Amino acid sequence: MGGGRVRFASGMSSSSGGTRRDGTGWVALAAALWGSDALLRAHLVKAVPSATIVLAEHAIAVVLLLPVLVRTFPAVRRLDLRGKLALIGIGGGASALATVLFTEAFTYGDYIAPALLQQAQPLIAIAGARLLLGERPRLRFAPFVAVALVGGFLVAFPHPGDVAVSSVRGALLALAAATLWGSGTVLGRLLSVSLSFEATTAWRFAVGLPTALVLALLLDAPVVPPAADLPALAGLALGPGLLSLLLYYWGLQRTPAARATLAELAYPVTAAVVGVLFLSGSLTATQVLGGVLVAGTVTLLALASQRRGAATVEAPPPPVLVEAG
Repeated sequence: MGGGRVRFASGMSSSSGGTRRDGTGWVALAAALWGSDALLRAHLVKAVPSATIVLAEHAIAVVLLLPVLVRTFPAVRRLDLRGKLALIGIGGGASALATVLFTEAFTYGDYIAPALLQQAQPLIAIAGARLLLGERPRLRFAPFVAVALVGGFLVAFPHPGDVAVSSVRGALLALAAATLWGSGTVLGRLLSVSLSFEATTAWRFAVGLPTALVLALLLDAPVVPPAADLPALAGLALGPGLLSLLLYYWGLQRTPAARATLAELAYPVTAAVVGVLFLSGSLTATQVLGGVLVAGTVTLLALASQRRGAATVEAPPPPVLVEAG
């Protein structure tokens, strides 16, 4: 670590001496942590503007990650134009703007639907992974996609025969966030060949911070949150924010984006459970069935990825970050 240069080894891990372990389960765990953020976010939106919440999240994370930012600055500076644009897309779009849109969707009083509408992410991420990363889902991957999307539909709509959305504006905000987050999965995978997982996490917040500040100013939101809400904001930044993203990017380095985006469906399922248990929400029988389908798909996908010759997505082998003295 320290001042050592970063070089790349093709497709193999120096620590294990073999191919890197699949990270699908870690991506799912990170997504489940995201699903817990409604416990704090739902309370905060009642007193603090969405843009202020997101700005505070990014500021807290950047302060904590300052040593990582300093240490990894040379690697970021060496990124080519494509990598730098990807970092801007992740920080400005998937981190700051998407979180503002998603938090604003909470202000319409429904704490479950905005999370459940994130089921749209796989369609965006799979298409982006094909176009930008050259990932080619194999035929055996199709059933996983189909079952996950069916499960997602059942969870998103309590009554499958009636898909009317009570708040069109809230739904559009949530879907816009899903689009940015789905794109962020692909861009994060793109960066994983050049930056370590902790560098990607740190610079996501660092790039997102000025974007969040601009959004707060444009929306005439306070730059400094009320002191009474700082503990909740710190909890939001540390748990569903910083910790989950460290786990997420660690797993994403080892998982094709097309497969990772299905693992991310653990997020809306967890959010639904949190909404029912802690936020006075409710689930229908079809939503429970959908949750089981999504959870089962993620589990089977992780197991299938561990079996030799059973890969569900064909992806170019990424180089592995190795510290050179």
